[in-house]
Amino acid sequence: MPRINLLPWREQQRTERKKAFGVGMGAAALGAGVVALAGFMFVNQMIDSQVGRNKLLEREILVLDKQIEEINSLEQQKQQHIARMQIIEKLQQSRPEIVHVFEMFTTTIPDGAFLTSITQTGQRYKIQGVAQSSSRVSAFWRALDASQWLKELDLELLEAAKNNTNTSGSQEFTLYANQVTAVADDASAATAPAARNRP
Repeated sequence: MPRINLLPWREQQRTERKKAFGVGMGAAALGAGVVALAGFMFVNQMIDSQVGRNKLLEREILVLDKQIEEINSLEQQKQQHIARMQIIEKLQQSRPEIVHVFEMFTTTIPDGAFLTSITQTGQRYKIQGVAQSSSRVSAFWRALDASQWLKELDLELLEAAKNNTNTSGSQEFTLYANQVTAVADDASAATAPAARNRP
């Protein structure tokens, strides 16, 4: 019976299978590389897109912060203008106060007493006069103290009038008083917050 040697054919087949396996492995590796590269590029693109959005948000936040600062500054200016307008309105309303004060001086001075001088320094008045007796000075004091236009009265001097020809016992007097006004208090209250907010 004749023998046929199949070894060369099997060896050739084995070699072809190895080649096919190597080509398959190379194609798989190439495909995996392409997929990995595509995935890497996609992830990088997503990261770049997110970074761009973050930068846009940061720019918009900075713009909003500036707008908020401007709004706060405008609000402060508005409050300052409102406070000034209120002070001006109260100053306009307080203009007749001086008229009331001097009218009060003329209506409260008792008979037998007269004023020699009235000096005003700010809201403080110095009132000098002569009265026939200390009781008339007391009456004038009580009338001023009951007035709504003066406060913090102070009697500095009460003595006999220096007049050699005067035998009636006249008394010279000096009174100090502060004018009642709401404008000064409101002005100080309006400027106090500004002083506190100064850097």
